[in-house]
Amino acid sequence: MLIAGFPAGAWGTNCYLVAPAAGEECVIIDPGHQAAPGVEEAIRKHRLKPVAVVLTHGHIDHVASVVPVCGAHDVPAWIHPDDRYMMSDPEKGIGRSVGMPLMGELTVGEPDDVRELADGAKLALADLELTVAHAPGHTKGSVTFGLPEAADIPPVMFSGDLLFAGSIGRTDLPGGSMDDLLESLARVCLPLDDATVVLSGHGPQTTIGQERATNPYVRQVAAGRQGNSAPDAPRRGM
Repeated sequence: MLIAGFPAGAWGTNCYLVAPAAGEECVIIDPGHQAAPGVEEAIRKHRLKPVAVVLTHGHIDHVASVVPVCGAHDVPAWIHPDDRYMMSDPEKGIGRSVGMPLMGELTVGEPDDVRELADGAKLALADLELTVAHAPGHTKGSVTFGLPEAADIPPVMFSGDLLFAGSIGRTDLPGGSMDDLLESLARVCLPLDDATVVLSGHGPQTTIGQERATNPYVRQVAAGRQGNSAPDAPRRGM
């Protein structure tokens, strides 16, 4: 298994390219602000052929390069229907008025081929099987993507802005909900094996076991406490 990741743009959003091995087809996860050059560099370095872009949610820091990346490789983009509107109207996703500056000139809109994700779907792409879990809270259409254990790697979850090393995604933007996010942590993350590697939308990788032991929000949901007693700890994401 090959997973090539790099932080991109003003928000340091992690973009990932995933393939069975170098020289094969790949899936691109979350090509955000200024991610296109890094995507092309990884494609050249590992001799990859993109077959799809998949998106953990619709915030501009995760989708800003979708149009140029999909256009350059003639591939579809997959997104949950609840977040699809943000591809064409990113201001609504972050509470800005239309016409306010948003990190200079960005190519917003939908690529030619957009497909919608559903909870529990299994995407067979690039000889991989990505399992989709709807995980609202950061946005209404947030999802995670899971890869099963393989010969050379443990299970992997691409968590988007649901779960970070030591933190969780912010919930104060349009469509955000702390109660929903904590429920998503309980339903999506807690059942996973401790060895599961978590590749987040921002920051370093971690594991479910590490977060179960140290993350105050994960510890809260594991103890069964409700959102109105959420820890007073920093949250991340746009």
